[in-house]
Amino acid sequence: MYLNGQLIFDDVHFDDHRECHVPIQIYLHREHSDIGFIEQFCSNFIKVNNIFYDRKEYTFVSRPGY
Repeated sequence: MYLNGQLIFDDVHFDDHRECHVPIQIYLHREHSDIGFIEQFCSNFIKVNNIFYDRKEYTFVSRPGY
């Protein structure tokens, strides 16, 4: 179970969110960039809304119930 606003950063976190269809919010330098469901992920990128986000550049936040 993830809390609303919890940072996610580990492969297990991303896999949980993808498998359970829990939305995530994406930030770049503390500014909202996107919100949606994880389509794919690897060690370098997270794909949300058909856009690849660099895991080193963006911050990912759990948004259950959104």
